[in-house]
Amino acid sequence: MEIECMGKVTVSARIEDLGDVYDAEKGRLQREQVRFVVVGNALVDTGATMLSLPRQLIQQLGLKRHRTRTARTTAGVISFGVFEAVRLTVQDRDCVVEVWEIPDDCPPLIGQIPLEALDFVVDPNNQRLIGNPDHGGQQMIDLL
Repeated sequence: MEIECMGKVTVSARIEDLGDVYDAEKGRLQREQVRFVVVGNALVDTGATMLSLPRQLIQQLGLKRHRTRTARTTAGVISFGVFEAVRLTVQDRDCVVEVWEIPDDCPPLIGQIPLEALDFVVDPNNQRLIGNPDHGGQQMIDLL
């Protein structure tokens, strides 16, 4: 479900700890023990690259930090954590993506790489996500 918010597109998203998902598939963990969060305010940001989550959600998911990266921002150069992968589900489509850390006062951000993996495009006229028209609206990946 998309929500209009000051001219921006926000969506509901389910984010699951991928390690827990794999453990549940292998029978080492009960399915109901898989750590997940559901957010109703994930901001679709085509100017962002990855899935970025506030520290608080990263902690809830129990994700492990893999490395630290640097980024240029309008406020200058900053360092941020890169965390292990999650399963991101939006509108019944899912993908696997690493998580980048953002401050707790920011909403979750869904950037261009997860959008491409989910095969969504932003419909700016209606301020919503739609299935890629080049693929008839169906989820597809180009392997060209």
